[in-house]
Amino acid sequence: MDTQKPLKVKVSISLDEEVIAKIRVLADEDDRPISSYINLILRNHLRALEQRQKDGQ
Repeated sequence: MDTQKPLKVKVSISLDEEVIAKIRVLADEDDRPISSYINLILRNHLRALEQRQKDGQ
């Protein structure tokens, strides 16, 4: 059975100071690195968009 994690791609982004400050707090509360937390947020957002498209919204 293949249990490899998906490949990650390094990117550089610029975020508003207040956004990264809030993400830092939320990532700490969730006991995750900031990059993992941002990835989680983006993945959940993309799934929600896909679901809305399926639902015809």
